[in-house]
Amino acid sequence: MMAALRTLQRWALGLAPGLLLALASPALADDAWREIEPGLFLGTFPAPLSTSSTDGAVIRVLRVHPEQFELRLLNASRSTDGRSLSARAWAQQHGLVAAINASMYQTDRRTSVSLMRSPDHVNNPHLSKDMTVLAFGPKRSGLAPVVLIDRECDDWERLLGEYATAVQSIRMVSCHGRNVWAQQPKRWSTAAIGIDRAGRPLLIHVRSPYSVHDLIGMLTALPLDLARAMYVEGGAESQLYVRAGTADLEFVGSFEGGFGETGGNSRAWPIPNVIGVARKR
Repeated sequence: MMAALRTLQRWALGLAPGLLLALASPALADDAWREIEPGLFLGTFPAPLSTSSTDGAVIRVLRVHPEQFELRLLNASRSTDGRSLSARAWAQQHGLVAAINASMYQTDRRTSVSLMRSPDHVNNPHLSKDMTVLAFGPKRSGLAPVVLIDRECDDWERLLGEYATAVQSIRMVSCHGRNVWAQQPKRWSTAAIGIDRAGRPLLIHVRSPYSVHDLIGMLTALPLDLARAMYVEGGAESQLYVRAGTADLEFVGSFEGGFGETGGNSRAWPIPNVIGVARKR
């Protein structure tokens, strides 16, 4: 916790003291996480308010424990009709407890911008210049159930061969814990996938618009024990759906900032590729 506070202090030198105190409160570590069912925790963290936001600024993180749950990749390109669905519809159709955007996609509205493959379907066979690959479905015992491969630091070619499913996207937090996203004036909602130091996947959704650089600063300051993270979508199409225990929660992005539109969005847009969370059989 103290390391996280020191990180926060370095990042937040330019913030108002009240905002710094709100993020750094020790109560965050104790009160922010809610166990939805064994092995599935939803964290809700206050974030600095955005002047252009129409609702409260909140960072939501679903922490998935691999002992009880597994990740799945679902693609519209695999189905016969090729239909995209909202994260909620993907989850309901496939019996998932959660779903989030898998990555950004090309103009055909089906193909991921970078490598995306599962054991029985290849959506995009090509590696791009992006530096992070989410991999799961280990092919042998002794491997971590889920990894975020950093192509700068890891033996990534070997690791890709050891996992059945791979989804490549843009790196947010490097293997050295660094914020690797350049600052920019535009701001938008964000969906991201991270992994903590215990190897637990973190599904992240932030509706309020921030520059990605600033959002990374907030994420690394929170008591998430965040080790690595990658960006999967921004703007109105970013979404996270959770249906487990007594929870039935849908979080969607907004139009605010960066996309030439202002005002809120209440619609869960159809998306072609999702990372789902399923109970282990």
